[in-house]
Amino acid sequence: MLLRIFFVGLLISFLGTLPLGTLNIIAARISGEYGAIPAICFSLGALLTEMVYVRLSLVAMDWMRRQKHWFRRLQWATVIILLSLAVASFLSAWRPSREGDWIIGLGFGQGLAYCFFFGLLLSAINPVQIPFWFGWSTVLFSKNILHPRRDHYYSYIAGIGLGTFTGNAVFIFGGRLFIDAMNSHRQMTNELVGAVFACTALVQLGKMLTGRDAAQKL
Repeated sequence: MLLRIFFVGLLISFLGTLPLGTLNIIAARISGEYGAIPAICFSLGALLTEMVYVRLSLVAMDWMRRQKHWFRRLQWATVIILLSLAVASFLSAWRPSREGDWIIGLGFGQGLAYCFFFGLLLSAINPVQIPFWFGWSTVLFSKNILHPRRDHYYSYIAGIGLGTFTGNAVFIFGGRLFIDAMNSHRQMTNELVGAVFACTALVQLGKMLTGRDAAQKL
């Protein structure tokens, strides 16, 4: 069970890291300009913030699960969040982006600690990951994959950490070649991610409307 939770967290996190975004593009640009080690330090800082956010969201969700009316509202919010992420992914598929071009002038050659804390700060002010993990965690609770147990939480967070790091490593070590390849398939990648979000939201909505969601079992 713990291994299953670990790999579910890893898979969701890895796939969520692959679409081009600010953090992974910056990691690739740092790798290209300053080398892989500063880019890894940047990614570790960003990863630490993400894991803290996930843990705090699980604490809040654990309380909501004990309050049936709040958990029901959270499930509706999750559907809205996932549909919003789907719309954002579809819109991204048709919009060109130059994210990360400003990275060259930020002086990442100053030291590894600088890279780490900048990654930590940039991840902390990135609001997308909060609704992203609230949404997926609620889905996992609803499917009885994730349970309110400390060992489940730690296994889940460890999988998320490894998945995010692995996804960023693809950009760090793939460098410019990988970004060019992703840009050439940007539309297809974002459309695929959007479809995953949309399908998940619709399945969750269907269960709620038919009374087969987790809130009915509490």
